[in-house]
This record gives sequence, structure tokens and C-alpha cells, in this order.
Amino acid sequence: MHAPRHLDRQARLRASLAASQLDGLLVTSIPNVRYLCGFTGSSAMLLVTAARTVLITDFRYATQSAAESGHAADIIIDPTSIWSRLWTLLPELPVETVAFESAHMTHADAARFSDAGAQWHWRPAVNLVEVLREQKDESEVASIRNAIAMAERALERTVLHVKAGMTELDVCGRLEFELRAAGSEAFPFECIVASGERSALPHARASARVLRPGEFLLIDFGAVSGGYCSDITRTFAVGSANAEMRDIYAIVREANASASGAVRAGMRGRDADAVARGYIERRGWGAEFGHSLGHGIGLEVHESPRLSTLAESPLPAGAVVTIEPGVYRAGWGGVRIEDDVLVTTDGAEVLTSFSRELIEIG
Repeated sequence: MHAPRHLDRQARLRASLAASQLDGLLVTSIPNVRYLCGFTGSSAMLLVTAARTVLITDFRYATQSAAESGHAADIIIDPTSIWSRLWTLLPELPVETVAFESAHMTHADAARFSDAGAQWHWRPAVNLVEVLREQKDESEVASIRNAIAMAERALERTVLHVKAGMTELDVCGRLEFELRAAGSEAFPFECIVASGERSALPHARASARVLRPGEFLLIDFGAVSGGYCSDITRTFAVGSANAEMRDIYAIVREANASASGAVRAGMRGRDADAVARGYIERRGWGAEFGHSLGHGIGLEVHESPRLSTLAESPLPAGAVVTIEPGVYRAGWGGVRIEDDVLVTTDGAEVLTSFSRELIEIG
């Protein structure tokens, strides 16, 4: 039932290939394969030419590939080597110049082009499919909304059990349980649970550190629905928050709100980043906001477009991006508030609904 959507995506890719004078694209990124034909297995390559789309996979996925992609691609099952099958397929097609996804290929696999594939002209390509993926259709946005709802439900249930004396690993275990209970298909990334001084580590892993009153607890996590990800961060106070904690938290919350209120289609990623960064700098904490403002989410938790100081590309309508400013003081702690927002021509719709107030727990 997804065939029209996948065929439309293939048509847009073919237009891009024609504009670049390419006869085809060999797609080896598994998320890109899924985007173009619906296949969810872990081993496959997709060849898209002007006339055909061919999915090559192995015996493990014979039944699955037919069910998921039978109306969007010709399917070839090879019991020995999908690469060997590619070399026998190519002579059947009128192609001479074929692009490959250089960002998603090992050196060993790329070396095959000058060996078994030497009779064709191979061109490295970057982001041919990823650019198409930036602009989400209604079904993609619906899946992301559902992934957000799952994540927020899991966080609400987790917070009810969090208290001083637990370890970060205890909290992480509870959160992972609640994510599965809420229906999440997977964890889009390893959950970040960091307390006290460790909350100043933007990508901290959960540890055996014990939560103590009077400190921050930062939780960064997501859910997956229909293959699409959510990505949310909330920072809590364990016990009562002091005035310094409340001040830093208020700065980050305002930076988050300012950026969410300003972002819109056509704005460059760097300009969106500057809204939050400028506010934090004016409040004297610019040096403590060291990462970018955000990134796209979809089939991958980090994908285009980017919202950073170097991002020159305009944000397209239909992109779903994170807005996640933070302030991190080494040896003291940190605050990050991250929302998922849908970019529109009129502004941004904040999809995340979990409270942004500083909540005291435990």
C-alpha cells in the first residue's frame, strides 16, 4: 500500500540523476534503501536507473522483501553474494555512468568498482537521497508524532519512580522499560541519563553514579514508530533547585523558546542557530554552549538539515528538526531542553508537549 509513495520518491531521485547526467545510483545506505522502496532488512543494495529499480538482497529476506517492496522494486534474491549478483545485473541495463554513495561505503567495497566493476564509470555521490529525505510527507510526520507521544508517555511514567538514591543506570533501565511498554520499536540511540556534574557532559552515558538532592538530572532519549525517530531532552532538579540552578535553567528555556518561535522554512540553518546562541551569549554563557542548535530527524535520529553555525542551506518546509540549546559548566552541571519541531512556511509547529518548566523530582 506504500508503493505510490515510494514510486514518487524514486521519480524525484531519477530527476536528480538526469540533471547530474547519471545513468543510475547504487544505494547502499540501509535508511536510504528503506526510504526508496520500503525494505526494512539489514542487508541489501538498491540500483535505481532511468527504467528500473532493483533490490538485491539475500535468502534471509526473500519473503520479507516481497511483502515490503514487491510493488516498488524488482527483487533479486542471491544466496551467495549480492555484490556478485550486481555484476551480472548491470550488463542487462543500459547504464554507463553510475553513482555510488561514497559516505556509506567502506574502502574495501569501493575497491570493487575498479576490479569487477571496471567496465562502468563510477562516480562518488553525497546526499542524493538525503536531500529528498529532508522534506517529510504526511505519513512521515505522523510516524514522528507517534514516536514523540511514545517517548513522552515513557518519560512521564519514568519520572514517577525517580528519586534520590537511585543510580543513573536505575533511571535508564526504567526509561528503557517504559519506552518498550509505550510501543517503541527500538531505541534510536543509547539513552543519556546524567546527574550532578555529569550533566555537563552533553553525550554522557548512564553510570553507577547515585542521584543526590540539589543537583540536575538530564535525560536525552527517543522512541521509534514506523521506523521514524523522536529525540527529546528534559533536565530535572533532584529535590529542591537553588537560585543558581533556576537561573541557568531559565536561560536555556528562553533560548529554546526563542529559536522555536523564530525558525521557519527558507531560514538558513546558521540563522536558526544564531537565535538561540545569541541569547545565551548575551546572558554571558556563550562559551558553555558548544554544540549546534539542532538537526533533522526521521529514519535516522541525526540527518539533514543541520542547524549549526556552518549550515548555509535553507530549511525546507516539511523538515522535522530538533531545537536543543544547552549550557554546560564543567564540574558543576548542565541544562539542555530539546524539542522536535515541524518547519513550515509560517513558522514552526512544536511537536513536543512535555513541560519545559523546571520540575523537581525525588
